[in-house]
Amino acid sequence: MNEQTPHIIDALYQVILQRRDNPSDASYTTALMAKGLDKILKKVGEEATEVVIAAKGGDRDEVIYEVADLLFHTLVLLGYRDIPPQAVFDELGRRFGISGIAEKAARTDQH
Repeated sequence: MNEQTPHIIDALYQVILQRRDNPSDASYTTALMAKGLDKILKKVGEEATEVVIAAKGGDRDEVIYEVADLLFHTLVLLGYRDIPPQAVFDELGRRFGISGIAEKAARTDQH
C-alpha cells in the first residue's frame, strides 16, 4: 500500500520546509526551528498531553483542535529531521493488515 500523501499534509509540510529554509521573523515555524530540536520535542510532548486531556474531556471540537496542533508540531519535527510525511505513510502502509502484536514483536526481534 503506497498511497499519496493527503494534500493538506503535503502542502503544510512544504510550507514548513520553506519557513525552515527561508527564515522569516514573522513565522512561528521559523522561530520554533531556530530554537532547535529540544524545543520542538517539548512542543510535541505538550500537544500530545493536550490531546489526552481533550479526549478525556470528551469535547469533539477540542479533540479536533488539539490533534491538529499535534499533527502540525509533528510535521515541524519531521521537517527539522528532513523526513517527508510520505515516509510515515509508507510505514503505516507496510503495517496495514498486520497484527499490531506481530508487528511489534518483529521490531523487537530486529533490535
